[in-house]
Amino acid sequence: MITRFKKSRKRKELFKAIFLSALFIVLIFGTIAYLIVSNLNIRQKRAELITQIEETQKEIDNLEQKNQELETGINKTEREDYQREKLYEQGYVEKGEHQVIVLPREENKETEKEKQKNIWQKFWGKLGF
Repeated sequence: MITRFKKSRKRKELFKAIFLSALFIVLIFGTIAYLIVSNLNIRQKRAELITQIEETQKEIDNLEQKNQELETGINKTEREDYQREKLYEQGYVEKGEHQVIVLPREENKETEKEKQKNIWQKFWGKLGF
């Protein structure tokens, strides 16, 4: 009976050792799998962030260029010659100068007359009557 107990005990210890070894191996492989999946998620997130950085950089460049154009426009409008030119175009003149009136071109009058003609007048006009 003692021999049976020893054999039974050895089998239990062997089973326990195999079970603990298998459990340890499963935990190690589970940890490795978790780290691999985490690494892949981090790579994907990094790629998205890099794309976002590039888009933001392009937007910054466009805004800087627009800012430069606006500063150039502001500098242009601050010049006295530009201000005088705009005032002259709007009809304002300085003291002692004569006001100039700009009339519309004659082409505009002709197009207005043609618009006023009805369909038959245009038709007969094309035929030469």
